[in-house]
Amino acid sequence: MNSITIPDALLIDTSLPVQIFDYSSSRKISKQQIILNQNTFSFLLEGYKDVIFDNSSLSINNSKFVLMKSGHCLMTEQLSDRNNYRSLLFFFSDTALSKFIESIEFTNTDFQKNSSVHAFEYDEFIRNFIQSLTVILKLSGKIRNNLLEVKFQEIMLYLTELHGTHFLNSLISNNNDSTRKFIRTIESNQLNKLTLKELAFLCNMSISTFKREFEKQYAQSPVKWFQNKRLEYAHHLISKEHKSATEIYFEVGYENLSSFIQAYKIKYGTTPGQHHKS
Repeated sequence: MNSITIPDALLIDTSLPVQIFDYSSSRKISKQQIILNQNTFSFLLEGYKDVIFDNSSLSINNSKFVLMKSGHCLMTEQLSDRNNYRSLLFFFSDTALSKFIESIEFTNTDFQKNSSVHAFEYDEFIRNFIQSLTVILKLSGKIRNNLLEVKFQEIMLYLTELHGTHFLNSLISNNNDSTRKFIRTIESNQLNKLTLKELAFLCNMSISTFKREFEKQYAQSPVKWFQNKRLEYAHHLISKEHKSATEIYFEVGYENLSSFIQAYKIKYGTTPGQHHKS
């Protein structure tokens, strides 16, 4: 699957500090490799959205919207009951973000864990905000561009008032430490059913470079390491939450029950069923 660069692929003017695009589709996509060249609000109007970044992941329906930091991610779009997916995309550059931060009292508390994607609940203000964006979409030229910059200030002021400024730390963090970023990507996605190609994409590496870096950091092949982590999680679900193999095998990354039972027995010396009886 080829990666898609956004907003460039939408054929809008990416030189502007703030832009908007009304995106809709009748085609489901699964783990599409996306390169976000700008920070993005996705106001989900129809369907369901899953997003996986190097350090965080989430799933939402149209009761929420997301704020995503520029970078690599995997995106899944599922259709609504009307077989449609629609999201109002609100892009803003790092320059626009810097100007906003300069205009408010902001203290960088980077000691907290940063996430590249944040979800927020819709409320009356946000719904009215989206409605105003759809009106601005119909305008053109300088008036549209100026109004979009004002709307960006508006939404950021509202979110920082309601939720504080922690999410701003995530947007401005540059993640210069490549080793730390690599390890964080692996640890954050150890239970996500991602292929090596998808993990390498999140790390901005080729598959061969990813494998070399993985074995350097973990002294183990990726396949073996992820299998152990998933079996350890399965062991927790069986022993602590008293779930059966039938309930969890797919959740922990196995396509069929028999292969899961076999792998579990090799690691723990007993089948999940025998573990329940003991």
